[in-house]
Amino acid sequence: MEKESSNFKFFQHGDCEYFPCHKINNSDDFNCLFCYCPLYALGENCGGNFTRTDKGIKNCSNCSYPHHKENYDGVLEKLLTLIEQLKTTKI
Repeated sequence: MEKESSNFKFFQHGDCEYFPCHKINNSDDFNCLFCYCPLYALGENCGGNFTRTDKGIKNCSNCSYPHHKENYDGVLEKLLTLIEQLKTTKI
């Protein structure tokens, strides 16, 4: 099925009290679709610009990867990786 537009790849909630939640050069392009990063669970392999706190906790406050509209497809690709990993994980 061919899509005529890709508007579903972008959502912005400019009235949110946290908007924008990360520093970004152009807030008009800030994508709120992935408000909570679905890639966090990938740990070191998330593809984002994260650091670690002194206690070793992942700190994503300087990462805006999922908030750039051009990264929508990349986020979905990474989510497929996570899904495949979960299929082989014994809980």
